[in-house]
Amino acid sequence: MTSSSRPPARKRVRAPQAHREAILDAARAAFAERGYARATIREIAGRAGVTHGLVMRHFGSKERLFLAAVPGTRDLPELVPGPPGTLPDRIARAFVERMERADSGDPFLALIRSAASDESAATALYTAMRQSSTEAYRTVLTGPDADERIDLLGAHLIGVAFSRYVLRSGPVAEMEPERLVRYLARTLRCALEPLGAADTEDEAGTEAGTGTGTGAEEGNSPS
Repeated sequence: MTSSSRPPARKRVRAPQAHREAILDAARAAFAERGYARATIREIAGRAGVTHGLVMRHFGSKERLFLAAVPGTRDLPELVPGPPGTLPDRIARAFVERMERADSGDPFLALIRSAASDESAATALYTAMRQSSTEAYRTVLTGPDADERIDLLGAHLIGVAFSRYVLRSGPVAEMEPERLVRYLARTLRCALEPLGAADTEDEAGTEAGTGTGTGAEEGNSPS
């Protein structure tokens, strides 16, 4: 066969979306079977039929792959948009509904359990969760203390998850889901409300009063 009659070389077909979906499916299976701490990128790549490098190219880290694969922070871009006044209600209902049917692969449960066995893994996962959440909430929450309020929100939800879905003991664990939604919406509304001018003045006054009191005590103390 001459070079002119040789069939053209077959071009390599690239399907990034198909690869991404295969990786996510493999990740969900691996995290469900082995848990967040024990599952590895190499294992997930093998299940998906791709290379370790391709997984990292798509997701950047094990933490970001986990958050993309499981329910939770990946749903925030759809949950957050809407009237700011009802954001606490939307967060509370979505959280309770998700956690009531959650398995060990949920981000909050994975974070809590990994904290008990692998502090560095828990720190890396928490950092990724906080960054992802902050990016979503920052689209509707503004102000110089927005990051503080977002962090308070996350800390509150982690605490509720630990009490109700890990320890499974006490009034919070025994509460009916709809009742928990109402209480949670109320506390989240307080956490997300920015400090007003009066709050700032009270805080400054408290600090000044504390300093004055300390000075008076020192002045009255025997030399």
